Amino acid sequence: MLTLVGAREPFVKAQTNLPATMQLKFPTRTQGDSYGALIPGLPEDLAKVCLALVPRSYFPVMGAVSKSWMSFIGSKEFIAVRKEVGRLEERIYALITGDGGKGPYWEVLGSLEQQNRMLPPMPGLTKAGFSVVVLDGKLLVMAGYGVDYGKECVSDEVYQYDARLNRWAALAKMNVARRDFACAEVNGAVYVAGGFGSDGDGLSSVEVYDPQRNKWTIIESLRRPRWGSFACSFNGKLYIMGGRSSFTIGNSRFIDVYDPILHSWTEIKKGCVMVTSHAVINKRLFCIEWKNQRSLAIFNPSDSSWQKIPVPLTGSSATLFSLGVLDGKLLLFSQEEEPGYQTLMYDPTAPAGSEWHTSTLKPSGLCLCSVTIES
Repeated sequence: MLTLVGAREPFVKAQTNLPATMQLKFPTRTQGDSYGALIPGLPEDLAKVCLALVPRSYFPVMGAVSKSWMSFIGSKEFIAVRKEVGRLEERIYALITGDGGKGPYWEVLGSLEQQNRMLPPMPGLTKAGFSVVVLDGKLLVMAGYGVDYGKECVSDEVYQYDARLNRWAALAKMNVARRDFACAEVNGAVYVAGGFGSDGDGLSSVEVYDPQRNKWTIIESLRRPRWGSFACSFNGKLYIMGGRSSFTIGNSRFIDVYDPILHSWTEIKKGCVMVTSHAVINKRLFCIEWKNQRSLAIFNPSDSSWQKIPVPLTGSSATLFSLGVLDGKLLLFSQEEEPGYQTLMYDPTAPAGSEWHTSTLKPSGLCLCSVTIES
């Protein structure tokens, strides 16, 4: 039976005709989630279901109907209701190299029935050395440096792309301008660490973004400067790997681990070096290392162990890949021009010997990086 909090009695009597799978109980609304009357005359929770059942291609138009619709469609609760009614979808958003000296652009990869779709241009200067992360179903593009002005023009700007409303917005700036830094989402907050600062020196500073307050806060620094590294989240902790801490010592093999509850750093000495792309699936980290592009390095945080899996030649003979994730499967997008290229796909849950396939999903150009967004 469909359970609707606060529903009027006539509707409660009629709800037995709805599918048994729609036994919904939505999250408690947090302060600031006031949408007003979504659909006049309907109970609020039923109105939420009606909006959540609409195909995602109509979200931008729906957001223009009223402020209450725009607020609800852009909220975390909307994602939760979409999930409850079985309409939550994953899409891959890929950053593609620009042609003719133009800056990179974002596109969402289409299915068999749909073409790839370009996103509106990123606001601000054309940048490199920036980092990206997904937070609450939105894409954040952070900092970097202006390519037209050189690496001395390091940015503290942060922009957010709302995949549901198809629009960009500026968020609060970082406390420290940085490029070539690590970032990850942990427990609903975004952490950035290290990189290079405006003076070209390596950074050890770390800060965290609170989306509820739209505010960046400096927290305890890394034990040493670190740049060219990457970050991911496991078991509610921030892991930082790869990159370098010194121009003379070489690549860093240690892993910095930050515990947001204890507000402290620890170290694991079983890291990786010079990772060119990474992705997380089912609490395991998949890496492509610069020194061996035809092999997947897989990290299991439960015991800090590593496993190597060779990448077959089927579909592609490329030696440079960018990793993506869709429906629990790993996609290897080529970063090289290659006629007849097919996207390689690795299924970590498949029986031994049948993990590798090819996929029809393919960026329109060379893929620099990609993220997966649910909406």
